[in-house]
Amino acid sequence: MAHSQGHLAANPLPPGIVGALGLNGYQLLAEVGGVGAGRLGPQVFLLVAPDPDPNVPDAGTQISLHHPKVRSEQDVIAFTQLAAQLGFLRLGGYRLALERSGLRSKIGVLNPATGGIVATIPDKHPGKLFGGGSSASSLTAALRALPPAGPPPDTANPELMHQVLLALAIGDESLTGAEAADVADRALELARENPALDPPAALEAAKNA
Repeated sequence: MAHSQGHLAANPLPPGIVGALGLNGYQLLAEVGGVGAGRLGPQVFLLVAPDPDPNVPDAGTQISLHHPKVRSEQDVIAFTQLAAQLGFLRLGGYRLALERSGLRSKIGVLNPATGGIVATIPDKHPGKLFGGGSSASSLTAALRALPPAGPPPDTANPELMHQVLLALAIGDESLTGAEAADVADRALELARENPALDPPAALEAAKNA
């Protein structure tokens, strides 16, 4: 994935979503680029902070792809990886267009080069009755196949690099959630020491350190 130099300065990220919900028992599993996975008992869902827009009132953090009854921890991991991939794309220049659907929102992944929607995340998980066409795992696979949105990332920007590395680490199936954060931190240090390392190479070096 490519990230333009100075992208964060020109396109500030949405505010953090850690304190956006006041639900009793709510867990934020991961957050990258204003996109997170949340859990409340047997429910799991995506959380998205809208892109900042001075011309539009703050709509607040929105819920998408709500799964009311997960049956395994693997389902939870899949939501976490999907959230990280959406955040990764947003960091690379893709925009996330939110369309309200009742109490939740559909997410349109918008290609900045064409202005077209290249992928859509539904507001509800289909469940077994309606098949698995829009499962978190299949959506993540489709998003990973999208082309880059811009030039290579600015490795001198530690904020951008850490978010990119965290997204890559969360999406790595060989790492647990706790391991992902530690590996991302080590990879950032390696990237600072060796600016020639791109994010995937820095992450791999950190895993093998």
